[in-house]
Order: sequence, then structure tokens, then C-alpha cells
Amino acid sequence: MKNIGIYIHIPFCRSKCPYCDFYSMRSDIIGYDDYTMCVLESLEDWSAKLNRPADTLYFGGGTPSLIGGRNISLITRRAKELFGINGEITVECNPSAIEDGFFDIIANAGVNRISLGMQSAVDSERKKLGRSADRKRITECIAQARKAGIENISLDVMIGVPEQTKESLTETVQFCIETGVPHISAYMLKLEEGTYYYNNADKLNLPDEDTTADMYLLLGELLAESGMKNYEISNFAKHGFEGKHNLKYWNCEEYLGIGPAAHSFIDGKRFYYPRDIEYFKAGKKPIDDGSGGDEDEYIMLRLRLADGINFEEFKKKFGKEFDKKIIEKSKEFEAKKLMKVTEKSIALTREGFLVSNYIISELI
Repeated sequence: MKNIGIYIHIPFCRSKCPYCDFYSMRSDIIGYDDYTMCVLESLEDWSAKLNRPADTLYFGGGTPSLIGGRNISLITRRAKELFGINGEITVECNPSAIEDGFFDIIANAGVNRISLGMQSAVDSERKKLGRSADRKRITECIAQARKAGIENISLDVMIGVPEQTKESLTETVQFCIETGVPHISAYMLKLEEGTYYYNNADKLNLPDEDTTADMYLLLGELLAESGMKNYEISNFAKHGFEGKHNLKYWNCEEYLGIGPAAHSFIDGKRFYYPRDIEYFKAGKKPIDDGSGGDEDEYIMLRLRLADGINFEEFKKKFGKEFDKKIIEKSKEFEAKKLMKVTEKSIALTREGFLVSNYIISELI
């Protein structure tokens, strides 16, 4: 049976960032140790139910580093025992929520990749984003991770944040390049309903849409010059350092999500735990979310990747030729430099990534 990926949601944060709508809270309802035990119990249950091997493990949040190296290690070691994981193991980390010796502890347990929530290398921008650590602290975290033997490091960058300019974004990108990290995740700010930013949008002094689009293209050009490929809409990597766990999502492969707000895709079925820690704590079953993995979903997800859709792979997966009408429609977008069309595949260009939702809706 093909390996699945495992996602663990750690729903704790010291404070809520003004732009974030992810499910997170303070640890008042349930402590870090107690939550860790709930995750371990869930891993045991799912291992018995699925009897499936896994080759990636990803801790997302929230702020996974907040629960401490010991708890991350307990979960990691048990997941490896139950699912035979011998691949990419990633932990999202906030530079301001990392205890002394954290990287040594998790590296000893098998963690080999970290995703560091930098957002910006410009301290004034970070403060507006609710991030307390400064550039010096980010540099220290990178050095500590490397000293512990973790070389596979990703930095988060946000585009279109309050008062950001092309010059300040260039400063952030140059910082990323100078650190030598092999992976960058770059996200354009989206105002999510219910967040502080959404409710105070008129006070934020945000770059306009055209400027934000230009910033995305600029970031891509600078990273390409440094040897990083824009392999997915929001992700850039040196060769061999593409995020293996997240590629499972875009390749329409299977994964198991554990924790409140975590989603899963197993045996053609999608299901999720609601955004309710008490529900998860009580050991209740996840909620059915229908079937997944059909042709339209595959096309939608694969077009997020720079490699796009290979017609031969599509035929192997679905037992049919790729729709010629979609190919012809893609040629119309190719004429506008938004897509690349060959005899073997279709894919979005970087300019096409900017309007991917529109293009995909037109194609399918």
C-alpha cells in the first residue's frame, strides 16, 4: 500500500496574530502534556484502524514549538513506531516560542525539517504582524537548528503586508538568500473574516493589488536568480528540498490529519475534526466530508504545481485521455503568457499563478 502523510495540528498560541484565522487558543482548556496524550491516543487508534505505512509527518498550528521539545519528541517517536515513518518530519516553529535546547531534543527524535515563521525580515513589518522576535532572533534560530543537524529549513514570507514596499520585500528576500536556507514559503496576505485585520482594513495602509502582484513576481525572480525553483504557487526550493508532505496535497495523495480542525483524505474519502478541542479531546469520530480525488479535483490541485498536469500520468490515474477541450482552452491562456502548453502537459506560468483561481474555474 502506498505511504500516507500524517498531519498533527497543535492548536496553541501565546497570542493571536491580527491576520490569522487558523484554529488556535491559549492552553487554558487543556495543558500541553494532556493534549500530547490525546494525540498519542489518536495515533494508536488510527494505526489500528488503517494499518497503513506513512513516510511524512508534519506538525502545524497554532505554534507547535510552544508545546516543547519533549512533547514533540514523544509524538514523533510514537508515530515512527506505529507508522514506520522514515522520511521527512517537519515542525512549524515560531522564533519567539522556542525553548533552550529545543532543536537538539527534536532532532534526536528524528525531526529533520523545520518551518520557521519569519513573515518578514524587516522588524517594523513583523511588529505590525504581531510577531515579537526580531531579525537577530531569527538568525539565532537558524544557527541553532543547523547546529542540531537540521539543514532542511524553510522560512515563511508574507507579501502585501501593511506598509510593505518593493524595497522592503527585497530586503526580506535578500536576507533569506544570505541565510542559505533551501526553502521559502511565500504567501500573499488575505484578509480573513473575523480577524483584526479584516475588521480594521481601512487603517492598515496595505499595498494595492497590482503592487502586491508585482511583489510576488519580484520575489520569484530574486529567488530564481539564487537557484530556487517556484515549484508550487506559494513555495520555492533548491533542488531536492521541495516539501514532500505538502506535495501530497497537490498530488492528490492520501494523508491523515489529527487534532481539531485537521483534515484527512483516505481511501477516496475526505473527513475532518471540527474546530473544537473538546470534541477531539473526547475521542469522537471525525466528520465525513464526502468523496475526493476525482478528475476535477486532481486538475485543480496539480495546476498549483509548476510541473502542472502530465497527460500520460493523468491517463494512468484515470484510465482515459486528458480532455482536449481543456487543452484548447489552455492555449488561449498560453497566448496571454499565463500557461505553458506542450504535447505532454499543461501548466501555469508564474504570472498565471497570480490568477490561478480564475484560470482553473475557466478550465473545469
